[in-house]
Amino acid sequence: MRVLAVVAVAACSAPPVAAKSPAWIADTSTFHAGAAPAASLADRYRDVAATIIAGARADRGAYAKLEVLTDRIGHRLSGSPDLDRAIEWAQHAMTDDGDAVHTEPVMIPHWVRGQEDAAITAPVQRELHLLGLGGTVATAKAGVTAPVVVVHDWAELDAKREAVKGAIVLYDVAMPAYDEVHGSGYGDVVPYRWKGAIEAAKRGAVGALMRSVTAHSLRLPHTGGTGYDDAVTKIPYAAVTVEDAELIDRLAAQGPVTVHLHLDDQTLPDVPSANVIGELRGTSAPDEVVVLGAHLDSWDVGQGAHDDGAGCVTMMQALATLRRLGLTPRRTIRVVLFVNEENGGRGGKGYAHDHADELPRTVLAFESDSGGFAPRGWSIKAKDPAVQARAAERLAVIGELVRVLGLTRMSVGNAGADVSPMIDGGVVAGELATDGRTYFDIHHTDADTLDKVDPQALADDVAAVAVLAYVVADMPGRLDSP
Repeated sequence: MRVLAVVAVAACSAPPVAAKSPAWIADTSTFHAGAAPAASLADRYRDVAATIIAGARADRGAYAKLEVLTDRIGHRLSGSPDLDRAIEWAQHAMTDDGDAVHTEPVMIPHWVRGQEDAAITAPVQRELHLLGLGGTVATAKAGVTAPVVVVHDWAELDAKREAVKGAIVLYDVAMPAYDEVHGSGYGDVVPYRWKGAIEAAKRGAVGALMRSVTAHSLRLPHTGGTGYDDAVTKIPYAAVTVEDAELIDRLAAQGPVTVHLHLDDQTLPDVPSANVIGELRGTSAPDEVVVLGAHLDSWDVGQGAHDDGAGCVTMMQALATLRRLGLTPRRTIRVVLFVNEENGGRGGKGYAHDHADELPRTVLAFESDSGGFAPRGWSIKAKDPAVQARAAERLAVIGELVRVLGLTRMSVGNAGADVSPMIDGGVVAGELATDGRTYFDIHHTDADTLDKVDPQALADDVAAVAVLAYVVADMPGRLDSP
């Protein structure tokens, strides 16, 4: 069956970087139904899928939820009062929908952005637009002023090792533009954001700057997580706009450039938080579970509308849609709103650890973390290749039921960052793929706001997820059964 050659899905950025690296392998024009038993699965659920799709597409409940989350609460960085407010809101919203709701404690990092500024001081005077990368250490109180060494890849960084000593390294690494064959170039560039400070410090740098990870820019800096190695000196690291990176690059090609960098960011002790969980309990096999996940936290810029408020309300409304239509499947459908995806992944890891005994009974863990754009497909990943192939075949068949929504792509070997920790426990994990052509234009910026979300596209996401969840939770055999 051709389901094994298809697309990987674009998503946000959280360590490990590989979990957020979209790489489109191949594209199929349709989901492929496979063998007769699989085709009969589509026949069994064709009418109920049509009912779910019609009900979800006519509803604006997800957008109404997102409006409250974004306009009334806003961005939700781990450890912030805003995340606490979002957790409380999510509990009330799912309770109002009729779900059985509870929270599960998670200890999370608490990084706080302070005053941040930078400027070119020679050969011209020019203010720079920047955002400290999540987790960065602060500069000295007075900041740091140093010559800039521009590099375009790791090899050039190594070649300029002597010049880097005592300097600020600028990674002017351009993100490739989106195309239909390869998707976004996010996965090609984001390793420089994650490892850039480490590699620069190894060569004696006193600070680092990163060209924002986007292919299109209107002088907006893009933040995101960065990493450190306790065996290497920790140096301050910030993202500058594409325009400012290219300006520095042009000036450096003509002669020495000096930059002043000041970051007053800090990492405080871990704080308590919680994943939020709501359930539609199954009828005849309630101990078997389909998990629908998204992450409730966001970066501390914009409103976290696409990343990942849209994913949260998609999963919440999928459950609300089934409940409103009176559709209760055999297995339990559980929505998990994870915390701390952006700068630590503690929510996903904590859930997998706390539910270790239940993972053998978790038949699918499915995530939405590629924005609230129109649905285009989904991906699947399992530890056992044979299990992965069986699950992918059945998911491709279910995909035939939602083709009217524009879903035509199926991929294997990829799953969302928060559900991936369950894979080692034998869980089949996956994620929703959306039309990501413009996602990284606003990703991790002040522009990730509600006005960028199309209510109809969001409703279509709800429809796709609700059909998938219902069929997988109700089908006679397990998704991964032989």
